[in-house]
Amino acid sequence: MLEYLWEKGSDATLIRVVIADDHALIREGLTKILNLEEDIEVVGQAGDGQGAINLARRFKPEVVLMDINMPVTDGITATKIILKELPRTKVVALTVYEDEQVVEMLKAGVSAYVLKDVAAQELMGTIRKVTEGSVFIHPRVANQVVKELSMERENREIKLTRREKDILELLVHGNSNKEIAEKLFISEKTAKNHLTSIFRKLAVKDRTQAAVYALRNRLVKYE
Repeated sequence: MLEYLWEKGSDATLIRVVIADDHALIREGLTKILNLEEDIEVVGQAGDGQGAINLARRFKPEVVLMDINMPVTDGITATKIILKELPRTKVVALTVYEDEQVVEMLKAGVSAYVLKDVAAQELMGTIRKVTEGSVFIHPRVANQVVKELSMERENREIKLTRREKDILELLVHGNSNKEIAEKLFISEKTAKNHLTSIFRKLAVKDRTQAAVYALRNRLVKYE
């Protein structure tokens, strides 16, 4: 099931969002809440994973809110396909599940994992932050993530500097480059350079992979 929505306009600052959930009430409720924000626009709704893929291909949204268990194509599979075809799109897992599916969604490349009982303001904040490059894992599922990923620890020794460890910890806690720079009293360019070095040492391509690696190998503390 697909539903296309009228656009607010062509303002380049708008964060265009696609909602994928097999419950119509949830889709409609989220749409009404998000469309109240001047900088967020819901451009379409899908009741299954394939619908989410189709909408993402059509609109190339900045963010897709993705449920996990949906008919036709599940959220994990849909996330992998969307991010492979549209690497600039950010996927936010929005679900009720706190089990091993958290890890599967993170491995699929989601930028955030948020539970459906999240406050509206927190959800909108997460949407804005992932577009800036942040990664966010809901605190309630953090222990599950650490537990599951720690079973897959690598033996490869990673030598990070103290500053790189500080930056990696801030990244895992959802800070953007700008926030990292402000908290460590360095320039944003310097923060980006450190991140490039961290990605190289961890042999990862992006922030999500870096966060997963850090949690899996207990390189940072996450509470």
